[in-house]
Amino acid sequence: MEVVIVPDAKAGGELIAGAIGALLSRKPDALLGVATGSTPLPIYQALADMVRSGAVDASRARICQLDEYVGLPVGHPESYRSVVLREVVEPLGLSEDAFMGPDGSAEDVQAACEAYDKALAEAGGVDLQLLGIGTDGHIGFNEPCSSLASRTRIKTLTEQTRIDNARFFDDDIEQVPHHVITQGIGTILEARHPILLATGEGKADAVAATVEGPVASVVPASALQLHPHATVVVDEAAASKLKLADYFRATYAAKPAWQGL
Repeated sequence: MEVVIVPDAKAGGELIAGAIGALLSRKPDALLGVATGSTPLPIYQALADMVRSGAVDASRARICQLDEYVGLPVGHPESYRSVVLREVVEPLGLSEDAFMGPDGSAEDVQAACEAYDKALAEAGGVDLQLLGIGTDGHIGFNEPCSSLASRTRIKTLTEQTRIDNARFFDDDIEQVPHHVITQGIGTILEARHPILLATGEGKADAVAATVEGPVASVVPASALQLHPHATVVVDEAAASKLKLADYFRATYAAKPAWQGL
């Protein structure tokens, strides 16, 4: 696992957007896995700027979801499909045809989960998967004690998660779904290059447990230690609990430029 410490969220977004741009130059039709929430927004903003300036050609890129609410009607503005279309697909100048995600409105949710796992494999697998991290170390909606071999599946949201997400639903928790479809940890680990971005002091304990703690289901993100090419990008605040922070800074500073992220 490579750990890169950056000054702030903007720098992290630009660094990761640059890595995506480099990937698209090598593989124009790369399948990019995207996450929702506020943390990855600097990545999407920086990448859209690069596309508009002509520095990156994303015209053949493909986009796939990490997770989706269960039970929201098709087209609901707070479905993750709608969010990804607004924040990623449209700013990159892509059409909805370039997008794939699980069907959260399906009558048979289990079948929808299995179908999405199959679709990712048939698409050639995810080339680069963006991840955020929860304060408890969760990735996607794989809460603590999720199986490290889990596949795309339905999960029940914790009460705290529903409270946190109520801000997107007019501060009304009753509008927040109780369930989501999420890529499992095993599914996430099949991506060729998972990149986790964490910013803010509130994520510092989770980052330290993920990077320097043991691999354990109680910290789902720690499973990234098992991946041959996982990158964790953190700002100074999120890196504040890392015991090996100076080592991570030194190794990244000495890294050959040709290696990229």
